[in-house]
Amino acid sequence: MTIKHHNPAQNTALQQALAQTIGARISQPGDYATPIAGLGLFRREQPSPPVVCMVEPSIILVAQGEKRLWVGGEGYPYDPSRFLVTSLDLPANSEVLVASPQQPCVGLTLKLDLRMLAELISQGGLPPSRDRSVATSVGIGAATTPLLSSFGRLLELLDEPDAIAVLAPLIQREIHYRLLMSDQAARLRQITSVDGQGYRIAKAIDWLKLNYATPLRVDDLASRVQMSTPTFHHHFRQLTAMSPLQYQKWLRLNEAKRLMLNEHLDVSSAAFKVGYESPSQFSREYSRLFGVPPKRNIEALRGKLASK
Repeated sequence: MTIKHHNPAQNTALQQALAQTIGARISQPGDYATPIAGLGLFRREQPSPPVVCMVEPSIILVAQGEKRLWVGGEGYPYDPSRFLVTSLDLPANSEVLVASPQQPCVGLTLKLDLRMLAELISQGGLPPSRDRSVATSVGIGAATTPLLSSFGRLLELLDEPDAIAVLAPLIQREIHYRLLMSDQAARLRQITSVDGQGYRIAKAIDWLKLNYATPLRVDDLASRVQMSTPTFHHHFRQLTAMSPLQYQKWLRLNEAKRLMLNEHLDVSSAAFKVGYESPSQFSREYSRLFGVPPKRNIEALRGKLASK
């Protein structure tokens, strides 16, 4: 039996089933982890302005409602017919476009297993990539019937916890295969190709995430991933929509926010801890990113948490 990759009636039924399953599991707005590794669910009940976030290499599927991810000034809207895929850890802004208490925006996120993608590619049998020059590490793909169907089966395992350890890896492997058969295949191939620029930028990002508090010399980081400085700078900006120094700054400011909110560090202590030498410079850059000074921002966030 051949499955049609674009069956509108079947897709609609699968989207509705996904929305019903997710909606039944999470009745309050928020982000929720699941017993399946890498799988998270979300629910939003009203439109919201862009919120600063870090998106890991993942696929994000909206079963009902509509969202948009902003990366470097470019917006990527997605809904039940279009999934979002990211192939690098990306600083971004996420907003909810369509949601209400009666028709909440619900969906799922699945972290990509880059090793699994590389393994599937190496086994062959996949169609050759037509696009060898993917400019960015984020894209919107058409949600096909096989992809929606495999996500439906993955969610069904939440009602069969004893089967998760055995069956979830098989279904996740199928999902990765479906992605490599989708219109986003070139983007994913780029990041798993060891001799490709995307792979090297991913390695640089891994280093930055571990060493964000260390003074950054871009020349040294380029050398570490075996690229010339101009080439490294060009591809880093192309794939992440920011320079390596801007990326490091983003990591520092968000870690400082976490330290102030969760570990109750004061502004100066948090600034020094993440690598800033000047608390006043830290406050200026924090205000630029989050729209308000750090102390006021943390007080507002604590107030929101206390009122829940």
